[in-house]
Amino acid sequence: MIEPIRPRRLRRTPALRALTRETRLSSASLIYPLFVVEDTNVKSEISTLPGQYHYSPDRVCEAVEEHLAAGVDKFILFGLPAHKDPLGHGAYDENGVVQQGLRAIRERYPEVMLIGDVCLCEYTSHGHCGVLVGDAPDNDQTLPLLAQTAVSQVEAGADMVAPSAMMDDQVAAIRSALDEAGYDQTPIMSYSAKYASAFYGPFRGAADSAPAHGDRKGYQMDPHNVREAVKESLIDAEQGADILMVKPALAYLDVISRVKEATDLPLAAYSVSGEYAMVKAATAAGLVDEDNIVSESAVSIFRAGADILITYYAKRIANAIAEGRIG
Repeated sequence: MIEPIRPRRLRRTPALRALTRETRLSSASLIYPLFVVEDTNVKSEISTLPGQYHYSPDRVCEAVEEHLAAGVDKFILFGLPAHKDPLGHGAYDENGVVQQGLRAIRERYPEVMLIGDVCLCEYTSHGHCGVLVGDAPDNDQTLPLLAQTAVSQVEAGADMVAPSAMMDDQVAAIRSALDEAGYDQTPIMSYSAKYASAFYGPFRGAADSAPAHGDRKGYQMDPHNVREAVKESLIDAEQGADILMVKPALAYLDVISRVKEATDLPLAAYSVSGEYAMVKAATAAGLVDEDNIVSESAVSIFRAGADILITYYAKRIANAIAEGRIG
């Protein structure tokens, strides 16, 4: 007589479910985004991202301390300069707002990992990610400025740089510049598959980075495409990227999976502002349980193949891991 198969035996108790989990999470794999504004004594809630804040360099360590207490010790910095111009000089100014933030954190918390987002969109008066020629960024004129930005961030204290402009050959240009400056051991986390997504809306409000005209569909990826994401990721790997990334996360779990299968590099996913804002709105309306939906979403991203998660919910996810609810 054939014995009945009983898969439910391993789901019977919390201890059994924790023992047999296929996907494991760790707070060591979480990165928290920080918005640094060129001002003093500022901690102000971001209207498009409830519960998230703009910090001036003299107060940004408050956010770091809060997340360190939850076990999150990795941060990616975005800047809001006091002045913008067509060439985005604030991005690569040695005393730019991100550079100020990096130095402030590094001085107080030498042990944390700091990542500089390398792009020009927050610093250009037109809001595009590169040097504008006509109605579109000129790829090759933008590359030296991205490289200069990366070097200036590392000089200010960044442990890693993350180019997000989606310019062709940006990884190669940055790798060459870092090596020439003596930073050959500094890794690059490339936004290798960054889609032209409607999920970025709240971030553009937070970073004041929406294009003044047109859109970014000419250089960010078409949401219809997945093979192109694999191609872009393999190109970045060949040019010297140490970590790859898919952005956004939840609507692109299939892309995470495909890129993971195609490369042996660590893979990050960015759970973007629109994902965060939707959960916040649904929570405020009483439609979902915030803790549970955040935890389940994080598990799904790692289950799809991500090794690293950039998220505004880093602290909440770390707490869920520490409590044994996920992880």
